[in-house]
Amino acid sequence: MKNTAKLSGGQTRLRLERAKVKLLASYYGHPARDLRLICITGTTGKSTVAHFVHEILRAASQPAAILASDHPIKASMLHKFLNDAWKAKVTYAVITAPAESLASEVFYGLPIYTAAITDFLPGNMNEMEAKAFLEAKAGLFRADPEVVVLNRDDTHYPEFSAFRGKTETLTYGASSDSDMRIDFSKLYRKGAEASLSFGNKNFTVASFLTGEPMISYMACAATIATSLNITPNIIAEGIANYEPTTQQ
Repeated sequence: MKNTAKLSGGQTRLRLERAKVKLLASYYGHPARDLRLICITGTTGKSTVAHFVHEILRAASQPAAILASDHPIKASMLHKFLNDAWKAKVTYAVITAPAESLASEVFYGLPIYTAAITDFLPGNMNEMEAKAFLEAKAGLFRADPEVVVLNRDDTHYPEFSAFRGKTETLTYGASSDSDMRIDFSKLYRKGAEASLSFGNKNFTVASFLTGEPMISYMACAATIATSLNITPNIIAEGIANYEPTTQQ
């Protein structure tokens, strides 16, 4: 007997979204296969962390491209960016991954090298909306990335702690159990500074951006860079180099 079960509206939408993404990847010749994709999700700070990482890679003389936005990224935009990055012969593509884009399967099938999260702040969402957003963000970590970077201080760390990178899983935060530990921080009128430790390495990072969240964002970027074997002095240089015209 034939299976006559009908797909739900949600299942049909996901199939259509995935088909569209696969078609775009094929149209451009699957450029992502030749790139190391660093994807950063979170409720806040995605773009800031992405720019920190991009500047660190530049300081390390590593060819890198960046697509950073706190707004949803469309599949057509993402795959054109990847194609342009491939043509420019870059090694790394640093990309923000908003929950809306993850829920729309925009990143479906891409070979994610590093998946990182800044935080998850439900804010004014109701319980159902918060659950959907959390599920969307978790989708990035189910893409079988080589490296996973998690915020151990975030209240939703227990939900994400089950996700592991194929080669490495790192955490950051003020918690003593963090791999990249925030030992000390100081806020200035026009900047922020943090003392970090990773294993037996201790170093200081500073930014012209201010505000308490910036401490965590710098630690996140430093953790991502450390997983790429970039030295602390280059990490500090890259973070200091980022000077946006407006804070993100």
